[in-house]
Amino acid sequence: MSATSQPSDPAAAQTPSWSVGDLTVRRIDETALPAATGPWLLPGATADVVTRTPWLRPDFADEAGVLRLASHSFAVEVDGLRILVDTGIGNGKRRANPAWHNLNSDYDARLTAAGFAPESVDVVVLTHLHTDHVGWNTRFDCGSWVPTFPNARYLTSRTEWNYWAGVEMEEARQQMFQDSVHPVREAGLFGLVDVADVGTDIAPGVRLLPSPGHTPGQVTVELSSQGERALISGDSIHHPVQMGHPELCSCVDIAPELAAKTRHRMLDSLAGTSTLLLGSHFPPPTAGHVRCEGNAYRLAPTAPRGATVRG
Repeated sequence: MSATSQPSDPAAAQTPSWSVGDLTVRRIDETALPAATGPWLLPGATADVVTRTPWLRPDFADEAGVLRLASHSFAVEVDGLRILVDTGIGNGKRRANPAWHNLNSDYDARLTAAGFAPESVDVVVLTHLHTDHVGWNTRFDCGSWVPTFPNARYLTSRTEWNYWAGVEMEEARQQMFQDSVHPVREAGLFGLVDVADVGTDIAPGVRLLPSPGHTPGQVTVELSSQGERALISGDSIHHPVQMGHPELCSCVDIAPELAAKTRHRMLDSLAGTSTLLLGSHFPPPTAGHVRCEGNAYRLAPTAPRGATVRG
């Protein structure tokens, strides 16, 4: 698994990318998340725990044990289909989390520079329906929220949709559905996938795998081509510290014990293989291979083309 050659467009050449056989996976950056995110999201990942996991530094944590996290999407073209995995926080949206409120990033420009202008996207995969994974589903235009990707089919698992449709949501989550999910459904662009236990293909070499726990219907995305394989984590693993300590759960995991079980199973299946793991919130270098370390795991980072792993 190696970094791929970049597009000839100089702007696109700045987009981090990796190869999986003859596929090119591009990371579309939205924003780095503030230092306060780590202690809130992963309260068990204390500074002591982080500093006792030395391989996390310098890429994934600083010397004081503060975790680095990021918000981004992954884009890939498969068999003529242009696919985007997750859509980040979004711009100009009213959010309870101060770091996400009224964000103003250049995500859309980065997406276009990478060769994935919004109108050219065919499929948007939503690993789960959380605020920081659906935000760019829509954009504000002429007084209302409209689909950012007007020619795309937005896909999520039926289990995920049925869960949220059946629970009483707090005001902040209701707001997110109103501005980032319902406009897509009302436009007739929203699709539900019945994800089998062994996974369900949505395109040649693109498979959705059930990864419950963080949410009931969360999926991870498996890419395969020419005998090579990559896995986009969703929030099964928020941060590499959970590889060294798989029992660490997120404060927003709906079923923490199941989330930990899913994470253990995933890491065990990846350990020692050539499968590239792409973390949905991992900061640069974002990708790597899973290796066993004692009774747990570690990430051996793989930098995209033109970049090096620090340290």
